[in-house]
Amino acid sequence: MPFSSSPPSVELFWSLHTDEVLQQLASGKAGLSAEQAATRLKDYGSNTLKARSHPSSLILFINQFRSPLTLLLIVAALISIALADFTDAVIILFITLVSSVLGFWQEKGAANAVAGLLKMVQIKCCIIRDNKETELPVEQVVPGDVIVLNAGDVIPGDSLLLESKELFIDEAAFTGETFPVEKNSGVVAADAQLAARSNALFMGSHVISGTAKALVVTTGKQTELGKISARLRTSIPETEFEKGIRHFGYMLMQITLILVIIIFGINILLHRPALDSILFSLALAVGLTPQLLPAIISINLSIGAKAMAKNQVIVKRLSSIENFGSMNILCSDKTGTITAGKVTLKDTLDTEGNHSEKILHYAWLNASFQKGFKNPIDEAISASYAGDKAGFTIQAEVPYDFIRKRLTVQVRSGQQNLAITKGALNAVIKVCDRAETGTGQLIPLADKLASINGQYEKLSAEGYRVLGVAYKNSSQATDFTRNDECDMIFLGFIALFDPPKPEVRQTILDLRNLGVQLKLITGDNELVAHSLAKQIGMEEPVILTGKQLREMSESALFQQAAHTDIFAEVEPNQKERIILSLKKSGNVVGFMGDGINDAPALHAADVGISVDTAVDVAKEAADIVLLKNGLDVLVTGIVAGRKTFTNTMKYIFMATSANFGNMFSMAGASLFLPFLPLLPKQILLTNLLTDFPEMTIATDSVDAVSVDKPRKWDIKFIQRFMIVFGMISSVFDFLTFGVLLHFLKADEKVFQTGWFTESVISATLIVLVVRTRLAFFKSLPGRLLSIATGAVILAVLLLPFTPFAALLGFTRLPAIFYGWMLLLITGYILMAEVAKKWFYRRVDRVG
Repeated sequence: MPFSSSPPSVELFWSLHTDEVLQQLASGKAGLSAEQAATRLKDYGSNTLKARSHPSSLILFINQFRSPLTLLLIVAALISIALADFTDAVIILFITLVSSVLGFWQEKGAANAVAGLLKMVQIKCCIIRDNKETELPVEQVVPGDVIVLNAGDVIPGDSLLLESKELFIDEAAFTGETFPVEKNSGVVAADAQLAARSNALFMGSHVISGTAKALVVTTGKQTELGKISARLRTSIPETEFEKGIRHFGYMLMQITLILVIIIFGINILLHRPALDSILFSLALAVGLTPQLLPAIISINLSIGAKAMAKNQVIVKRLSSIENFGSMNILCSDKTGTITAGKVTLKDTLDTEGNHSEKILHYAWLNASFQKGFKNPIDEAISASYAGDKAGFTIQAEVPYDFIRKRLTVQVRSGQQNLAITKGALNAVIKVCDRAETGTGQLIPLADKLASINGQYEKLSAEGYRVLGVAYKNSSQATDFTRNDECDMIFLGFIALFDPPKPEVRQTILDLRNLGVQLKLITGDNELVAHSLAKQIGMEEPVILTGKQLREMSESALFQQAAHTDIFAEVEPNQKERIILSLKKSGNVVGFMGDGINDAPALHAADVGISVDTAVDVAKEAADIVLLKNGLDVLVTGIVAGRKTFTNTMKYIFMATSANFGNMFSMAGASLFLPFLPLLPKQILLTNLLTDFPEMTIATDSVDAVSVDKPRKWDIKFIQRFMIVFGMISSVFDFLTFGVLLHFLKADEKVFQTGWFTESVISATLIVLVVRTRLAFFKSLPGRLLSIATGAVILAVLLLPFTPFAALLGFTRLPAIFYGWMLLLITGYILMAEVAKKWFYRRVDRVG
């Protein structure tokens, strides 16, 4: 059947035979060719639920004009043109356009930078193309593709099973069922509910255990997940940073609305021209609003993300940087973070505690023949045995899963047929009824249980991870299944060792100095966890076990979790509960996970952290992905995240203090002046020039005091800062008014030119003061900020002498004014320094 260029719709594919579905999709069990796949990708588009990864350049540019104030200003300027006031209207439109172009340029660069970073952590899947297995991003999966699945893989599209082996899928997102669902190929009734479609896999679910090949039937928005997303129109929850920006916007809107109404009313009462009054009020509102805030935030976060990428930390969601910086608790597994992640086999021991080559051989057969999820333990066992597989073949496998906690392989050699199981000791003992002694004698397990437990506790206390090994004779006539895991013979122990990283003590200390408390969440037993804690400097760790967690109420866990250092013997589903309990205590919690069952905890955490080598489901759920596994990478990432947050807050402080002070002064001046204190075009130019240096704030240097502890968005702190420093700004504005009116007897143009000059230069220089908690001469600005500040000051001083001065309503100033201005600005800077010292000392005392 020829394949149409429109997206295929294989209705009720779970009720059709495999050959029929393959025919309708014009595919085969050998998959598609690269050429076919490329054509289909072009026809159907990328396999994603998102409309676009980021807006087009045109949309991004249009978005710069979405502010109601900007739109009103443009409308008022157009009315001015209609009334033949061309010059002022064109200047206002030009300044507005320049401001919008700058915002567009910043956001466009930020979007491109982030898109490049996200390509580094793409989720990939194994696809059969041109009859060969190849790794490709899930976005490139098309209907008709044959995919190969293993434990930890995300299902990239709604698919029909072609073949499977002990395949269990997590479908909780669709069915609400927390336990994995077994899947098998075959045909299911057409009217079967989604949960009963045992031969179908759905996009967004993931493999818990087993292996499979499946035929992709639908992708993207055509999938069940796509239909659910379209119906619900769900969005990602707001971070504290996004919520803070929103509240900050509401605060400015309220202040702006009140000022605009009052100033417009006063100007009308003073019988000033209505159009001038409208333009002045709107320009005043625009002047108060930090127009470049969205662009500044975007560029700050993207530059921060690039800085973090240099430290091998990839940010998938920019707004998570703030949470990353304000994180005060980090929950992490020990493998690969605390420990080296290179598991070594210490020994294989029989039930008497003596070395056993038989156990090593059996463990090696189990590890080397298993085809499920690759892991360091099996690699360590395989590397420790010098034998080969000659004479042995695998007959069947029961893959590892997190419910059974064991792995079984059935192997045969000549007339010998064995089922060999290894796994968590208790899980292995559970399926045994006999034990083998060192001399080969078989005795009832009950007679040896006390000795087995004693050996286990001894090895665990020494810091070894201990697994059990068991076996039983099986039959070549039938494949071994999980139902056959019973009446086995306990053989002995595998002792494994994963030593702590040499630098981990210092790293934990560095985290503590940054105000981040590390809590370990591990599946290892209490004795192993306690041994590790001593090795990394936790002398008297508080340990809570999974068994204690099961018996603990939510309120008890709420009290206990904050004081616990290590959660040991934890079940995968208990991790999310721990995270949520810590969050309820008011902590900002990060969780670092890379396992199949870590996705719920990664979603629950304020910051989900994974590694590039993690299983797909963990990497997809994470906000931040590490290209290198280890806490030392996190330390540099946390510092970079806090620097990004600090520089973003600098713009907020600068914009609110300077803009609020200037606009308050302008509102006050309009009450007693017979003319407008600044023309609308001059207000907009003031706003543009003062924003220009602040665009470089993302590259500014950051003081150590700003990154030494977690910091959160605090709207009340911003309000207090705005009022204190805005009022100081306003005081020196009124002093400038006094100089201009009483000492220089300034007319309208001289007044406007003088105040414009003083206002822009003082607002530009005060940035160097409010950008740091330290004295400004102790914390020098970044190179770009220094250059931009100098350029703006030079431009403002030269502007009255240029041909553009008359168009903008400026005139040359008397030389004496520059002496007064130097005196006023010096006083302003010194006053701001004194106020800053008092302000932060008071904040620290109250905080």
